[in-house]
Formats: sequence, structure tokens, C-alpha cells
Amino acid sequence: MDKSEKRFERDIEAFLISPQGGYVQFNGQDADGNWVHSRQHDVEKCIYMDVLCEFIAKTQPKEWAKYTRYYGDKAAEKLYHRLETTITNQGLLHVLRNGIEDMGCKLRVCYFKPESRLNPEAMERYEANILGCTRQFRYSTGNTNTIDMVLSVNGIPVVALELKNQLTGQDCACAINQYKNDRSSKEFAFRPNHRFLVYFAVDLYEVWMTTQLADGSTRFMPFNQGSNGAGQSGGAGNPANPNGYVTSYLWEEVLQRDSLLDLIQRFISNVKEKETEEKNGVVKTITKEKMLFPRYHQYDVVRKVLADVKQNGPGKNYLIQHSAGSGKSNSIAWIAYRLASVHDDNDNSIFDSVIVVTNRVVLDSQLQDTINSFEHQAGLVEAIDDKKNSHTLAEAINDKKRIIICTIQKFLFAKKDMEIFRGRKFAIIIDEAHQGQNGESAKSLRRSLIDMDVATKEYAAEAGIAEEDVDLTDDYINEIIGQGRHENQSFFAFTATPKGQTIENFGTEVGVKPDGEPIKAPFHVYSMRQAIEEHYILDVLSNYTTIKEAFKLIRVSEDNPELIEGQTSRALFKYYKKHGYTIAQKTEMIMANFLENCRYQIDRKGKAMIVADSRANAVRYYLAVKRYIEAHPDECTGCDAMIAFSGEVTLEDYPSDKPFTEATMNLDEKGRYITTDKMFRQAFHSNQYNILVVANKYQTGFDEPLLHTMYVDKKLRDVTAVQTLSRLNRTCPGKSSTFVLDFENTEEDIRDAFLPYYETTILEGSTDLNKVYDLRNKIRDYMLYNMDDVETFNAFMAAQAGKKQDAAALGRLTGMFRPVITRYQQLTEEERYVARDYVRKFNGAYSYITQLVRLHDKDLFDEYQYTLHLARLLPPAGENEIVDVEDKIKLEYASLTETFKGAIVLDEKPTILTPTSGMTPKVPNKKKDTLQSIIDKVNERFNGNFTDSDRVIIEGIYQMFMKDADVKKFKKYAKDNSTEMFVQSLFPDKFKDIVTQCFLDNNDSFSKLFNDPDFYQKVQDAMAAELYKALRKD
Repeated sequence: MDKSEKRFERDIEAFLISPQGGYVQFNGQDADGNWVHSRQHDVEKCIYMDVLCEFIAKTQPKEWAKYTRYYGDKAAEKLYHRLETTITNQGLLHVLRNGIEDMGCKLRVCYFKPESRLNPEAMERYEANILGCTRQFRYSTGNTNTIDMVLSVNGIPVVALELKNQLTGQDCACAINQYKNDRSSKEFAFRPNHRFLVYFAVDLYEVWMTTQLADGSTRFMPFNQGSNGAGQSGGAGNPANPNGYVTSYLWEEVLQRDSLLDLIQRFISNVKEKETEEKNGVVKTITKEKMLFPRYHQYDVVRKVLADVKQNGPGKNYLIQHSAGSGKSNSIAWIAYRLASVHDDNDNSIFDSVIVVTNRVVLDSQLQDTINSFEHQAGLVEAIDDKKNSHTLAEAINDKKRIIICTIQKFLFAKKDMEIFRGRKFAIIIDEAHQGQNGESAKSLRRSLIDMDVATKEYAAEAGIAEEDVDLTDDYINEIIGQGRHENQSFFAFTATPKGQTIENFGTEVGVKPDGEPIKAPFHVYSMRQAIEEHYILDVLSNYTTIKEAFKLIRVSEDNPELIEGQTSRALFKYYKKHGYTIAQKTEMIMANFLENCRYQIDRKGKAMIVADSRANAVRYYLAVKRYIEAHPDECTGCDAMIAFSGEVTLEDYPSDKPFTEATMNLDEKGRYITTDKMFRQAFHSNQYNILVVANKYQTGFDEPLLHTMYVDKKLRDVTAVQTLSRLNRTCPGKSSTFVLDFENTEEDIRDAFLPYYETTILEGSTDLNKVYDLRNKIRDYMLYNMDDVETFNAFMAAQAGKKQDAAALGRLTGMFRPVITRYQQLTEEERYVARDYVRKFNGAYSYITQLVRLHDKDLFDEYQYTLHLARLLPPAGENEIVDVEDKIKLEYASLTETFKGAIVLDEKPTILTPTSGMTPKVPNKKKDTLQSIIDKVNERFNGNFTDSDRVIIEGIYQMFMKDADVKKFKKYAKDNSTEMFVQSLFPDKFKDIVTQCFLDNNDSFSKLFNDPDFYQKVQDAMAAELYKALRKD
């Protein structure tokens, strides 16, 4: 048995030159092992010019005749020089797609497969492409080295393969080393985008690839299917192939003639990216180009989605569970372009428009830039960004724009401007599909895009009436027609973290339970486990440290009121979290880690994110970090912080003339406010900033490869934990690790959050569609309203439709609900809480279920319209009452202790979800206790082994100051002056007097103040802020 490497090469070649492979043998071996040399390339020029001339003469005879008349015997030589000049200026990929121009002659060097068969001549030209297979391809006149196999398109080499065989002691790693050490990037043949578009390293078990050779810096990436096959959950590698080589998918599928030409036409992309470089203290923005070749899971999902769409047409849903950081934006872009041009077997376009929607208020500039970066015709893509309104979205859809990018929220307002569509078909691609798909915006999207003729026909059949009897002016009929699934809409839902409802809504039925209930799973999976094992993303749990927060509160007021335990406990913990000493203590730990570790990662470009639990605490962290940087100018050279949050923030402990806003706190390198998402991302990516403080922003969809470290001071659960921590997983040259310092979550918390999304997520069972009736009956138990109230409300709303609203209309509307609210307020507090919860649950259930099916029940619809308004008017039952105990407590001790350090390991098995009934109401815990008892319980929960060094020194100083004779004078200072004046000018001398006295009274506790100047300054600032706030309140 022949086990040699040459045998491996011959078997690959045999398929490629077969009718299925579609290649012509240029140089290789026949079935008997004899070498065949049918074509000879020019080694210096690295091209088969005779093949290129033959192709042009056959496919463009008139242009070629014109060209040869002009240049005569030098036509081939002139063609090469013009080709070479155009490739140098535009790149090989551009030339393959667009051809060249020379003295009035437009010459194509490749023809691609037309989407339809309506043009036989285009198909003939496509079939005339000459794809060549060459073994032992010599690429340089400076040596005799050869590449094992080269594939060319009309004489131009585009694919290089180095083939290795484990049975002869070599593997992919040897091939990669060969590329790095023996294939110099200085060679003419290996210039980027000049000849070869992709380089493969192949052995019997694995495939690796790169698009650019850079000697020892060349970065190869795996191009494998996954251990359980493409699109299936599993790890790295490839599954066994009972019918041949494990890696045969490469030459039998990917490099097969039609597939390779499709890759060149529609997948491979030359992307330009802007980067900042600093040389000799001068920062410059430079544009870098890189060749983008799809990873195997990206190639596979596009191919499988297109095949299924061609077979089944519009109307199906597709859930694509691809790990965070796996290149979803590129996959979305490739699928969007393909869906915009795909035709069925009858040569009809399957979709009229492709709409890419995100669930963010501001359009994701990253996704928009990715889609726009792919080569396309002008006008093909319409991005409805924050500079355009919902009317522009309606116009784009009405005008049949092929690809439209927008936020889902714009559909709420665009609906009124849209035409009534008949015969139109839509592909809707949803980014981050685990969120925002059950609300009014999602409902408006579906309702706006229905095919009215088809929907009317379906409604008539379901209602048992004639089509002409369907009254489309009736609000109820219009609502029902818009419910359920629609045959003119296909949804392509992308997420790394699908919830149960996400799978039920978009998943594919893969089986049936014994009780007849469906089992649903994603259409395509690229699991977190596989992405990590392939080193496509980093494992964010591999270097995790958890910190236990321990503290002790004391009651400083004689008042000991009886309070609700749950709310008061949260208020006590909130007091600790925002305390100046707490923020300062954690900031010290954060900055020490950042300066010692993070900033030196990724070739000294490492960046960090601080995740705060509230917008107010995010601002406090930002100010604390800025103060730390200012106080340590030498250690913090080159460090600066940004902040991301929505809206405005006002802090009692930082009185200011204007509220804090994100835009006014972030400046670019020219001192301008950073006001757009794109500017923000660019600024943080630059050398100007390396710390980002966030509060509920940039925790999803934020791809910054230089982000290395995360400091978490927020409780993270389920999807939020995975999405937030996955901001660290992006790879880039020089990045080999991540680090998380977590003040709030335990190792078990994080493990439980990640487990459902490590492999694939499957849903067994379906939602009980009748639970909407059960919830309605639960509401009726409280006798808040009756059907007369519902009918009166709906009659009023119908009468108002189309009218100009008068001044009293809103008053009459709210007046209808006044008796209901009165009855609601007469309930006990617990009953109010439960009744309000049932109303919310009913509204949510109706909204979700009517996305799955049509509910032909006018009474139910009318009641839903009524309870939508009722839910907004019912006052809260007291569960969110603010408990103010800050003037009655003080922080005495606080400490931070490391509790876990290492890797959090996850199980390798799929997660099975089941639908929940959602019937059980939340019942508030109204248990009461005295403030002191609640403080004792909180202290017990956050107990630590405190030492004198953990004592909050501020408390001792605070007590002495409040007893000082000058306290009245400083009250006036606080009320009459700004924070800055009080902290920096009025307080320092008094602080020095008091701490000196404290030191004399208790040397052990206060000695650190005089031995550590930085600590002295930190305590002085925290003390000043605390007193300023207290004195102004008094």
C-alpha cells in the first residue's frame, strides 16, 4: 500500500481533474503515476499567459481581435504589462472581478456564474473558464523550491496548497513552518493580493489557512469543520470520513470549480481598516488592507442557508447560534449579499429586499461598516442611521432597495408611511436575536411587511368567510391578519446566546418527543467550545479572579425604625457600593492591576473595561480613575479613561452646575466632544484611551480586540454574563490571554451563566398557547374592570382614529381608568403587586403568542388593547419604594479578599431548555424588622475577618469633625462654595489638624496616614466629599 505524500497529492489531483472537480491538469501524474506536462508557466512572471490569452480569445473574440490588431505580435506581452500594472494598482481580486482596460479594449480575465439562466451567453462564458491544477509549482527564479499544488484561474495562480502526510512523519505544523521559513514574503509571487489569494496547509486530519505570507509573523487559522461536522455542536478538528480522507471536504467542496469561482466572486474581500500608529511621539492614522477569506463555519452557514432558501423559498426561519467573537458581522454581510441576489429554479428572485435589523437605539456602526466594506454596486446598500428618520426607512422599503440596514425601533414609526405590499418578499436578518423580538417594534416589523393579498386569503379561510367580505378598515381584522408567521417573510436570526423563546420562534424542528411535542434546535451552530479550541476566540474564563466584599455597617442614629427587610437590605448594600471609600479601595486594586499587568499586554496596547452596576457608580469610578491618574502622573503616563452610559447623571456627592453626560465627559485627541458611536469606538481603539468605564452600554456587540482585562463590579446573570465577558474574547496579533477581576460574582455564578451556551442550546416542548386565557382569568379574579369597560375604551379609541386630537381627549381617556385605579388601590399591597404582575404577564404572553399563531378572538384582542393602557396607568405597589437610611448609618470596616483564582471549567454537553408556564406571580417580601436587626443581618452576610487596617479611617475622622467647634463654619462653607473649592482649598488645613489629633489618640489605626502620602490624599478627598454632602444636606 502506497502511504507516501505523493500518493496523497495524486488522490487530491485525481478528484480535481475529474468532471466533478472541473479542473484541467497542467502538471501532474496520470493514473499510472506517469508525469504529465500539458502547460508551462512563466516562473518569473508567475502566470500562464498562453492560458489567459486562450481564455480571452474564446470568450471575447471581438475585443481580442481588436486588441491583436492594435498590438500585433506583441499582444501577449502588452496584455501582461497592462495586467500587471492594473493588479499593482487595484489588486488581483479587483482584476478577477472587473477585468482590465487597455486602449479602448475592455478585457475580462474571469467570468462568474450568473444568478439566473436567462442569459445563455453568460452561462457559456462562465463554462469557458479554464481552472488549472499544477503540482510542484515553481514560484521563483532565485531557487528551485516548489509548492506542492497550485490552482489557477485562466492562468493566474490563486490558491496554494502545501500537503503533508502523518504516515511519513509530517503534518500541518510542518507545512506552516515551510510557509513561514521557506516562502519569503519578498518573492514576487507572494505579494499580497498580487497572485495568490489564499494559502492552505493540509494533512490527513486538519486544514489551516492564511491570506498573506509574512515570514515568521505569518498567522495561520484553522479551516476545519469541527469534531462533529460542520454546523454541529462540538470541538476543534474534523469528524471521521468513512468514504475517504478526513480533509477531503477541502478539495471536494471548497476548492471544487464552481465553489472556488463563487468564493472569488462573492466571499473573498479586500478590506481596508484605519489604524493609529505612534512614531517619535507623533500619532498618525494609516490605512491597512487585508484579504478576508471566510472561516469554514462562515462558508458553510452561507452555503447551507442559500441551499435551503433555494429549495424552500421564503417563509422559513433560521436560527444561527454562532459564538460571540466568531465573525457574525461578516457572516451577516455575506448572507445579506447572497440573499439579495438569489434566484429560484424558475430564475425568479426569491427576495425583493434584505433588511438587516439590530436591537440598538443607535445603529451599530461596526455592523454597518462591515456590510459596506464588502465590494458592491453603488446604491445597493441603504443604511438608516441616526441621521435618518423612520420615513427614510419606509421610502427605502417602498423603493425596493436591495439591502437595508436599520434599528428595529424605527419600524414603530415607519409603518404609517409604508405601502400595502402585494407580492413582495422579504429576508429579515436579525443581529443579537436573543433580545427585543417580543415587543411592539418586532410586531410592527412583521405587520409592516406582510403580503396583504396572501394574508387576507389566509384570514378568510381561517375565519370561514369569503375574501371579499374581509374588511381591511377594521382594526381587529388588520391586527389578526398581521399575527402569526407569514409566507413572504424569512427570518435569519443570529445570536450566541439563544433563549427558549428565541429557539421556539426561529429554531428548526429536529425531532418530536413521545408526547408529540416538538424538539427545536438552531439551524447552524458554531459553538463557543469549538471557537475556543480553534483559537478563533480566547477563553475568557481561563484566568478569572473573584473578590469577596466584606464590610460592617453601624447605626449612628438613635432612631431605630421598623422597615421592610428586602428593600432596606438593598439600600444598605447600595450605600456600601457607592461609598467614597469603597470606590477608592476598588479603584486602587483596579489601577494597581492595570499598571502592573494589563497595559503591558498585546505589545503594550492592552486596554481594560470597568463594568459598573449603575450609571451613577460608573461616573464615580470614572472620576476616581481620573483622580488616580492625576495623582500618579509618572506611573500613569499614557493612561486615560473613557466612560459610556445613557442619559444624564446627577450625583449628590459631586454637586455640579450641569449633569454628567457621556458626550461631555469624552473628548477626542483634538478636544472635541465624542458624539457618535463610530467616533467613540475609534477613540477607544486609538492610543489616546486604554480604560473604559461602562454602565449597561458596550456590553454587547462591541468588538475591540485590544480589550484584555475586565473589572466587574456588577451582578451578571445568564445571557448578560456571557455577552459582557465575551467582549474580551477577540483575538489579534500579540494577544494570547485575558484577565477578569470580579468583585460581585462567584465562580459558581459565572459557570452557571456560561454552561447553556458553551455547546448548543436545544428546546424540548412548546409554549402553551392557551396560557393567555389563563392569565386573563387570573386578572379577572381581582374584579378591576369588566367587558363594558373594555368595550367603552375600544369604542372611544376607534372614534378617535383618524381625527385630530382635541385638548380634552387625553383627559377623557385617562378618566375612563380612574374607577379601575381606585378599585386597584383598595386592594391590599400584596394583591396590588400580584394583579399588576398578571396584567404585565398577560400583555407579554399575548404579544409573544401572536407572533407564533393567529388568535381569532375579538374579545381577547379588545382586552389586550385595554390592558396595554392599563399597565401604564396602574401605580407601582410599593415594591420599588426608596428607603433612605444614609443619615442613620456609617461604614466602619471594609475589606476585599481574593476567593478564587484560576480557570472556570465548563462541561462539554448540550443544554436542554423547556418552556416555562410563566403563570406564577412575583410576590414581594414585605417582612419587616428594625433597622438595627437588618444591619446585623447584612453585616453577617458580608462578614469578614477585619483588622485595624480594614477600619474605615474616614469614620473616625468624621465623628471627630462633627464634634469640632468649627463645624458650623464649615456648614456655611459647604453651602456657599463648589465641591472643588471645599475639597481643594477650604478643607485640607482642617483635615490635617483633625488627623493629627486622631493619630495622637490612636497611633495604630492612623499611622498609615502619615506613612503613605498617596493614602493620605485619598482619605482626605473621600472625607471631604463625604462631609460636603452631609453638611449641605444639614
